[in-house]
Amino acid sequence: MIRNALKVLLVDDEMGILDTLRILFRGEGYQVVTALGGEEALEIISREKPDLVVTDIRMPGTTGLEVLSRTREVDPEIPVILMTAQASLQSAVRAVNEGAFYYLQKPFANDELLAICSRALEARTLKAENRKLRKEIKRREKGSGARPIGKSRGFLEVLELAETVASTDSTILLSGESGTGKEVLARYIHELSTRSEGPFFSINCGALPESLLESELFGHVKGSFTGAVRDKEGLLVAAKAGTFFLDEIGEMSPATQVKLLRALQEREVIPVGSTEAVPMDARVIAATNRDLEEEIRRGSFRSDLYYRLNVIALHLPPLRERREDIPILARHFLGKVAAGASGAGMAGAGTPSAGTAERSEKAGGVGPGADPGPPVLSDEAMEALRRYDWPGNVRELENALERAVAVAHGPEILPEHLPQRVLEAPTPHLVEDRSLPNPPMEIIERAYIEWVLRAEGGNKSRAAEVLGIDPSTLYRKLARYGIGE
Repeated sequence: MIRNALKVLLVDDEMGILDTLRILFRGEGYQVVTALGGEEALEIISREKPDLVVTDIRMPGTTGLEVLSRTREVDPEIPVILMTAQASLQSAVRAVNEGAFYYLQKPFANDELLAICSRALEARTLKAENRKLRKEIKRREKGSGARPIGKSRGFLEVLELAETVASTDSTILLSGESGTGKEVLARYIHELSTRSEGPFFSINCGALPESLLESELFGHVKGSFTGAVRDKEGLLVAAKAGTFFLDEIGEMSPATQVKLLRALQEREVIPVGSTEAVPMDARVIAATNRDLEEEIRRGSFRSDLYYRLNVIALHLPPLRERREDIPILARHFLGKVAAGASGAGMAGAGTPSAGTAERSEKAGGVGPGADPGPPVLSDEAMEALRRYDWPGNVRELENALERAVAVAHGPEILPEHLPQRVLEAPTPHLVEDRSLPNPPMEIIERAYIEWVLRAEGGNKSRAAEVLGIDPSTLYRKLARYGIGE
């Protein structure tokens, strides 16, 4: 325990005793603050917030028990040691019941007092560490089930950095194309933070007109504009001890940018129509799909606000740069759609048709009446998903799979169930496709398949025999490499 970092408040109505105690505690390396009487102690406790209070009980005016009560109001974890020359069982019981750490009778040995103070501070430290540990365990338990999905290196690097900085109060700027999951990541950061017990509020800066956005952010007072029939608390203040997510920050008007900058700098907001500032205690996470540095050069975004927001920068890669995540995300979304359908009931899900039953058997179904589980993607459908560039990113993938489930009416998703734009996507160049585990080997395999196919006069069945693979596997490889298109 580093004593010179610990502050002790000594309270007594006799200056001689205070001087003696001051010399004693300073000799042990403590920071010492003294109060001549209980009334002065009440003022010091709120201002100084000591780590330990040592006070006499019987003092004129404000007693030691009142000092104890005030200390517990300020911080119930601050230990208080009471001293008295007129000890009684009744006063000792009362002191302990009201939260005193120890009740010490005068006269006492200096070593005895110092030992009691040391135990009191150690107990406080242990309580704080246990509380922090319990909170950390709870935080990890809450965050473990909501981890964003993906295994690509670029995405995992972003996720690991987000997990590292989640426990801080630093402002975070998330960038990336629309649909990459910026709000999902913001919520994940909130769940991992020390503010996870507080609220998570969000607002889309581009979805509201300027006047309404200011009212939502900063609040307003009654009569500040037409329709303001009562005072309204702004979301920046309402998110106290929580997180506030500002989506599409690049859409914010210059006037609102100025007010937001002031709020972040001063940690207070001025409601619309008011002249009095209201303190705010929200951790701010902002997001944009724009290049804010380019917007600064154009003069549409303030550089000082950008640097205030860009304390920690996280860039979410588009889905076309993390194609290896497409199968994982696809299975997740299919399971999500199936869970929603099973919970709400599916129209026409009574007796399966012959075709449905046949597909269910192929997909490993267990017979009528059983839960078929989420639909599965055929190999051809999965290849189509991997080829498409997904300009709408993860959001577009989820919507496409939801549509496919609705169209398929069965346990297997085939290419024809996918949107036409997905099927018409060109095959990506193999060398540039980062999702392939070994592009050089893929190029060799493609060349070999083409050579065998030419040697067999284009007969795919005979080519499959020569290659030693099933015809269905050959068809998948032809589709993957774009051979014969």
